[in-house]
Amino acid sequence: MSRKPAPIKIIDLEEGMPKVEEARLRMQRQLQVARQQGYAAVKLIHGYGSSGAGGSLRTELQKELQRQMGTAGIRCFIAGENWRISDEQTWELLKRYPEWKQDSDLGRNNKGISIVLL
Repeated sequence: MSRKPAPIKIIDLEEGMPKVEEARLRMQRQLQVARQQGYAAVKLIHGYGSSGAGGSLRTELQKELQRQMGTAGIRCFIAGENWRISDEQTWELLKRYPEWKQDSDLGRNNKGISIVLL
């Protein structure tokens, strides 16, 4: 029996240009919804900041994901710049979910996203 493909749910946290706290609450809510919907992972779009030096959304949301790893239903997260085949954690996920090799951000060094495994 073949395994059903595991899609990645895309969550745009940049939409509406929220402040950090609003984006954090939206992220928590959306991760819970994705979990309830049966997604294996989500791609968070948090942006990289208009200055090019790294935005506060990216920094603070990744800190929150790091805090929640192992608890709150987050198994791990991969920063966009590490979402590439040569990254050990990414490669392990891609072996498990080969359909994710089709993701448009894979290998693009996109610091404006994070992949969260639920």
